[in-house]
Amino acid sequence: MSLSLKMEIDPVEDVTCLNPELLQLPEVSPFALKTTPLLVDDLFSQWLSLPETGNLVKSLINDAKAGTAVNACANFSNVNAVGSNSLPSMFSSVNAPPLSPRSSSGSPRSSKQKSSPSALGSPLKLFSDPMQEVIPQFYFQNGCPPTKELKEQSLSKINHLFNNPLNGLLIDEFKTVTKEVCKLPSFLSSALFRKIDVDCMGIVTRDAFITYWVDGNMLTMDVATQIFEFLKRPGHKHLTQVDFRPILRELLATHPGLKFLQNTPEFQDRYAETVIYRIFYHMNRSGNGRLTLRELKRGELISAMQQADEEDDINKVLRYFSYEHFYVIYCKFWELDTDHDFFIDRENLIRYGNHALTYRIVDRIFSQAPRKFAGDVEGKMGYEDFVYFMLSEEDKSSEPSLEYWFKCIDLDGNGVLTPNEMQFFYEEQLHRMECLALEPVLFEDILCQIIDMIAPEREDCITLQDLKGSKLSGNVFNILFNLNKFVAFETRDPFLIRQVSHCTI
Repeated sequence: MSLSLKMEIDPVEDVTCLNPELLQLPEVSPFALKTTPLLVDDLFSQWLSLPETGNLVKSLINDAKAGTAVNACANFSNVNAVGSNSLPSMFSSVNAPPLSPRSSSGSPRSSKQKSSPSALGSPLKLFSDPMQEVIPQFYFQNGCPPTKELKEQSLSKINHLFNNPLNGLLIDEFKTVTKEVCKLPSFLSSALFRKIDVDCMGIVTRDAFITYWVDGNMLTMDVATQIFEFLKRPGHKHLTQVDFRPILRELLATHPGLKFLQNTPEFQDRYAETVIYRIFYHMNRSGNGRLTLRELKRGELISAMQQADEEDDINKVLRYFSYEHFYVIYCKFWELDTDHDFFIDRENLIRYGNHALTYRIVDRIFSQAPRKFAGDVEGKMGYEDFVYFMLSEEDKSSEPSLEYWFKCIDLDGNGVLTPNEMQFFYEEQLHRMECLALEPVLFEDILCQIIDMIAPEREDCITLQDLKGSKLSGNVFNILFNLNKFVAFETRDPFLIRQVSHCTI
């Protein structure tokens, strides 16, 4: 076919352009071009021999030399337009084959050609106008703005509460806004008031509250984030113990279950300190004294605050705020602190629980292995350190307690408890049992009992994760260094022990 086409074209001197569509040439697949490279070479040679091709190349060279924009596609389309008009002169009037008629409906082949990329132009044009899908904004740097309905409802309440000649509220009047608009515990009102009253004018105007609470998108935040935002100090990304003092002062001043403390400011301070220490003991898992927003959300402080605000009997709020719990902790510390300098030493702590603890575990506590002491007095434990110790000792089922005692037993700090480490602490227990004429239990038997209770992944060591996965983990530490609780555990009903073990599994 290529030779016959060449024979027909060679004698023609006025050939200007080859238009495959007008020539009715079938579309050639890439495979066919690869298998017949001579056809491509012949067609390209014929195209180069056309006069318009030379003119096009000269025009492009002149444009490039002149520094003007080169538009080869436009020039080539002009060449095709001229060439298509002169195409019939390529054939003699006798030998020119007639063109097939083109109907509007068209044959399947013609309809296929019309919809093909060659008929529509460049295939890239098919995607030049993609459908624009509008994706709603899902991230807001300053929080998600409130909906129109929520904003109108809040503004209606705000206008009603701030409807007075001052167009603002004093600190004693602001509690209603905290409860009804912000949906927060009432003893947080003073802290929120001072956060908005940055100029310390003693009054929060309607516009100032709307700017902070509504325009600042506090309205759409969850309760934990709201409390975190107005309690933390400017420029900080965490809460410290100091940040909780204002809300504890407000709680002591307003809660009906704590009114009896109003004439004893010293006990008020001790109660507030104990509550704060308990909060950080359970929630600040990193132990660095910086409570993050994530830690605040994961804890139970928010629900405890709401319960304390609704419950008149503060002792029913067992999490953090119970006065009876504070009373037990403080009285125990005061009992051990014989010289009442608000510090206790090793000899003081060894008397805890009627000499229940061993000397070796007390030495580990004062070596600050489980926690660095907050005080700076050498060899002395302050009240905050004692609160951490007592909470860990009295409830060994909690994760902070397990971490506390795990660090004490892990002598080399490698993250696992080996039989040698556990035997080191149990030796003193065994000696004490012999002195008290109790039936001693060999360590080999104790080790088997511990393995059965914990069921660790490896029998040659116990990890912290193993302890957290068992409900009997607290008994392991009692066996190792608390004689009174160990004896009480050994004399328990074995059926109850087995029941707890099955529940753990």
